[in-house]
Amino acid sequence: MKCNHTPVASAVALLLMSAAFAVQAQQAAPAAPETKADLETVTVTGIRASLATAANVKRNANAVVDAVSAEDIGRLPDADVGEALGRIPGISVGRDFGQGASVSIRGTDPQMTYTTLNGQSVASTGWYDQKSVDRSFNYSLLPAELVGGLKVYKSSQADLTEGGIGGTVIVNTRKPLDLDANTVFGSLKVGKGTISDTSGDVSGLYSWKNDAKTFGVLVAGVFEKGDYIRRGVEADMRWSGDVAPTTFVQERERKALNVTLQARPADGFDIGLNYLHLELDANNSNTSHYIFTGNSGNCQQTNAAGLCTLHTRDTASPATDNVFLQNWIRKASMDSDSLVLDGAYRGDGFRLSGVVGTTKATGGTDQTANFAYGQWAPVTGAANLPFWTGTIDARGKQIAIHPSSNQSIGVGNLPATSAPESWASGRGPNEDKENFVQADGTIDIDWNGLSSFKTGVRASDHTFTRTGFRGVHAATALPGDTASLYSGNLDVVGGWSVPRPNIDAALGLASANISNWVEDRSAYAQLNEKNSALYGMLEFEKEALRGNFGLRYIRTEVSATGFAFDGTPTTDVGQNNGWSTNKVTEKQTYDDFLPSLNVVYDLRKDTLLRFAAAQAITRPNYDNMFLTSVVGFDDTNASNDAFNYGSPTLKPQKSSQFDLGIEHYYGRGNVVAAAIFYKKINNFVTTQTLLNQSVGVVSPDTGLDNWTVNRYINAGGGKIKGIELQGNHAFDNGFGVAANYTYSDATAPATSYQDEINVFTLSSRNNVNLVGYFENESYSARLAYSWRSKYMVRENGWYGNRWHDDIGSLDLSLGWNITKNLRLTFEAVNLTKEDSVQYGAGNAPAQRPSLRDGFPAWSFEGETTYQLGVSARF
Repeated sequence: MKCNHTPVASAVALLLMSAAFAVQAQQAAPAAPETKADLETVTVTGIRASLATAANVKRNANAVVDAVSAEDIGRLPDADVGEALGRIPGISVGRDFGQGASVSIRGTDPQMTYTTLNGQSVASTGWYDQKSVDRSFNYSLLPAELVGGLKVYKSSQADLTEGGIGGTVIVNTRKPLDLDANTVFGSLKVGKGTISDTSGDVSGLYSWKNDAKTFGVLVAGVFEKGDYIRRGVEADMRWSGDVAPTTFVQERERKALNVTLQARPADGFDIGLNYLHLELDANNSNTSHYIFTGNSGNCQQTNAAGLCTLHTRDTASPATDNVFLQNWIRKASMDSDSLVLDGAYRGDGFRLSGVVGTTKATGGTDQTANFAYGQWAPVTGAANLPFWTGTIDARGKQIAIHPSSNQSIGVGNLPATSAPESWASGRGPNEDKENFVQADGTIDIDWNGLSSFKTGVRASDHTFTRTGFRGVHAATALPGDTASLYSGNLDVVGGWSVPRPNIDAALGLASANISNWVEDRSAYAQLNEKNSALYGMLEFEKEALRGNFGLRYIRTEVSATGFAFDGTPTTDVGQNNGWSTNKVTEKQTYDDFLPSLNVVYDLRKDTLLRFAAAQAITRPNYDNMFLTSVVGFDDTNASNDAFNYGSPTLKPQKSSQFDLGIEHYYGRGNVVAAAIFYKKINNFVTTQTLLNQSVGVVSPDTGLDNWTVNRYINAGGGKIKGIELQGNHAFDNGFGVAANYTYSDATAPATSYQDEINVFTLSSRNNVNLVGYFENESYSARLAYSWRSKYMVRENGWYGNRWHDDIGSLDLSLGWNITKNLRLTFEAVNLTKEDSVQYGAGNAPAQRPSLRDGFPAWSFEGETTYQLGVSARF
């Protein structure tokens, strides 16, 4: 199922319907407008409760705020935190390995979204060594069961921690004094995908407080285990026109623990201690069966870049044709621990609060191994792989593969013994840590409409350390029994199967072949940021007018440390060739003032006009500030050799922005709203690329001192302008609709990017959400469709820059309240099995040919995932 203009039209239609419902409801039953207090005391349940709470938050906020509420423990509207955020107007979610992982707000890059847990940072390292080290938060790490609600600030205000040009997401957990004493919650879920294996999820919560309601303890935990499988086609076209049906398997195990202590020792005092542990084990394999369009003159058609777009081979010849099977095996994990102490005191006309905490994460790819089997023309080695015959059609957005002979590979096609590739042995554990302290104070005032003055300070010390190690192999390999390295089969795109790696066995054999580990000095990088801020903010409220205005001062001291690249010859591992054993450090200090204004004017008691203006910053990605690093060294791919030069002297990106909106509220949780927004952003961080450069090191892949050199620099800026439309309406018969549409025109100078495409990274011009639901005391049902237009994906190194085609997801949720304490649920995500389709963008010289001219470089099959769950609450 592919949608073009239909989702946009549908969204507008639903919004108009909602407006009509509003008029009909008011004409049919005129009543006195509901007050703010009425909305806060309304009692509704289920889906409608979540929407009503979100509307209440939006209405009462001074800033531009949207929210998602868990109407009860474990009942966030979506099982995935990222997907729950994706229902909010103006937000698009990037999926990563089957889960919502990144959030883009109103057309901005996800790194411009600042995410906090209960208002503070959460350390994260990532687990996959092919991903850039950036500032975006990976939402797939956070189980939905731990979340009480989500707030998204789309406009800035002085008391918000800086860092989010796009906006600030605040994820809130629950507190024991807000729940009944001896609250118990437990759930068990079983899932299965049309591609992925069975998964299981168990979660629980217990909350207690004393009779005086002055002390409470909450403990919540989640455990999830299952194998995620992704099937696709990856066409680099860098090895004899290679096309590789590829299947990725992640043995995913996720654990989370949240412990909260809360005390109110005296009137006005509130003290809390929160501990959060997140743990992800993500060992994975990536199996690619390479077939080649560049052999034997079988290409029938080429594109402007000279790539084969139509290949037909009737008969294979071992004298001229190649075939190759490769397994990348990775041991990957991430642990994150956060400990936060907070306290507040409310006196007569004032409030004081303070927070002190620490958050630390360790993880990454702990070990990398590679097992490869090939038959090259003329035939060499002991593998007995089938030669390709058939048609490969790359004339559309996806490569179509049609074999005319059996291409399946079994263990019997492989040699009896195997050994890991010595050049690929590596590991890259990383560490992320931040210590922070914050103090705030509010004084109530009553002077000419001014209602309060708020001020505060915040300081943080953040260090990210990236490391790398190379495994040293003995001169004679220690082979292992090939059959023991595989267990079962994997289906690949094209309709055949290949052996499924036994990840633990493969890692074990790889470890047995490594005599010792040597630090890869080219991979080491450490970045330290000392950030401090001081703000003042006045809040005002007079008759129909309310809001706030303020100023935030920020100061950053940043230093980057790495080994010096000075041409020093190496005696240990090749990756250290040219790298000194001495470290160098570069430093930079900068400061800025960030003003903000938020104004709300009540046109009527049920209709308000909202305006916001501010300046905001986003600091450069860590990857952009790391000192010299090398990619593609000794990886057997001659076209992948590059040096990247970062710098801590990069300026933060800065925006000047405003919002103007109108919102009409009626009934309980019903709303029709429209807004326009504009951002002007300066100091883009872009890549200056120079080809065929001499750096003083000879590449093992080419035998030449000939490299691509990438330098990260500040260059130019961009603009984002757009509109948001939103409508929610709940009928009296249990049915309801919610719809929103966002148009974001996010453009930057073409020179800001290597691909020379003038659009923001991961920015879709059109975003649509359509939700229809029904619920009563016993049953609930929700059908939700989300869609986003095409967007640019930009990654360092191997994957490069490319378009991602428009994509949508149709999701179904069913619920049955068996009793007042017991609930049965069923979830089905991506019923239409929308594929992830990615293809070349533009014709810039820095882009490799397979990422030009719309060539279909990557595509992954969409799958529907089903989940059946039962939960109990007492």
